[in-house]
Amino acid sequence: MNKKIKTFLVTALTLTLSCSLLAGCGSSSSGSDSKVKLELFSNKPENKNILQSMIKEFENKNPNITITLTDPPKAGTVLKTRLTKNDMPDVLSIGGDSTYSDLVKANALEDLSNESFSKEVQKPYINMLNQLVSNKDTKLYGVPYATNADGVIYNKDIFNKLNLQIPKTWDEFMTVIKKIEASGQLPFYFTLKDSWTGMCFWNIFASDLQPDNFLQNRKANKTTFAATHGEVVNKMLELTKHGEKGILGVSYDDGNAAFAQGKAAMYLQGNWAINEIKKSNSSINLGMFPLPASNDISKNKIISGIDVLFAVSNKSKHVPEAKKFIKFMLEKENAQKYIKDQFAFSAVNDVVQGDESVKGVQEYFKNGQIGAYPDHYYPVGLDAATVVQSLFNNNDKTKFLKDLDTEYDKANNQ
Repeated sequence: MNKKIKTFLVTALTLTLSCSLLAGCGSSSSGSDSKVKLELFSNKPENKNILQSMIKEFENKNPNITITLTDPPKAGTVLKTRLTKNDMPDVLSIGGDSTYSDLVKANALEDLSNESFSKEVQKPYINMLNQLVSNKDTKLYGVPYATNADGVIYNKDIFNKLNLQIPKTWDEFMTVIKKIEASGQLPFYFTLKDSWTGMCFWNIFASDLQPDNFLQNRKANKTTFAATHGEVVNKMLELTKHGEKGILGVSYDDGNAAFAQGKAAMYLQGNWAINEIKKSNSSINLGMFPLPASNDISKNKIISGIDVLFAVSNKSKHVPEAKKFIKFMLEKENAQKYIKDQFAFSAVNDVVQGDESVKGVQEYFKNGQIGAYPDHYYPVGLDAATVVQSLFNNNDKTKFLKDLDTEYDKANNQ
């Protein structure tokens, strides 16, 4: 054999063996780089810790995937900016509101309709997302996960002392209120200094009492609030007669503290207020029931919205891995872990919030007696909370409904 050729072969063999000993000439150093890297974008800073914990568990089970959690201030604005720059996160954790519908309209999300994990979600929440998309697109671009509820939080000790039963109709509700007043106690504590709290009134009554297909017909200018929401306003104003003096001067934080001290029997709020109340009085005995806005029991539902849904960017380079993370999150054990930590309800079938304080609304979730927040379907530019607060300021039903229609039309035509 030619000496030069022999020397070359020996050198080549030596290099090959060296590379093998070094695990492939650099494959070791690139091992971490070979991992799939996902970004999870969340618009809810309150769930940062539980998401980080669940991400870590997912990564332990899937060592080839790493996930970075992003939860910036003003997340909605940040997300829209990233959309325009074609820089979308792989996985999104957002609410079931206008942000979701805007992303669908922008054709930014992966269709998840046929994924097995999408079948694990309660149908009313799927319907809520379908209604958010105005072009009659029935595909599912986000999977509902955690939910919330508006209703009546009540002091069980006061109810037991007065031998009160949970009302199922409006007339029964008014009877309970009168019995509480006759006992010398205050039926309700209201917090209307903060305009958003007035939406607890509006969303419950409007959801239960507005005509079928109202949202679609109003958007198409086929009807008006003035023509359809008179009973809603009458009952909202009726309730305000049974609260503390100066309800417009009491903030949400002050209301939580006052209710914790037993200053009223009932509190019109969402489940999120329960933990805040207990911070002031950990031993308070609380319950929750749907506000019965109608004498027709079939119309009285628990008003609930999608607090968290998961979606996947259709620009992601790692769609299968992103879907794998969502599937992990929807496993019943993990969904249960999340709602326990966040004191939320779940859109996942058979996952139940076990806290005793919300036991009274669980049958409504189980039976699908769930109504949507109407304001989630209003045009983005409509500041419904400010308009609703004006009603409590002046008690002028006619002016309020006229103003609401005017502001709706302005936003709808933008």
